[in-house]
Amino acid sequence: MSTRQTNEIADCVKRSLEKYFKDLDGEMPRSIYDMVIRNVERPMIEVILDQAEGNQSIAAEMLGINRNTLRKKMQSLNIKL
Repeated sequence: MSTRQTNEIADCVKRSLEKYFKDLDGEMPRSIYDMVIRNVERPMIEVILDQAEGNQSIAAEMLGINRNTLRKKMQSLNIKL
């Protein structure tokens, strides 16, 4: 992945978090890390699986994780092929 693409993803997350804080209107946020991971992980895995044409071994390699870890994440996120 190029630096430009990485920066675009980071910029998107940053803009989303800035909007989130603005929308809180002074309320104290909770569990931000879990919220971001939960909202990014599922679409990321779905897109990667699509790019890998459903091949979990290839998808795991693209993600840089073990195939068993991918399977566990798919199960916990209720992602079906």
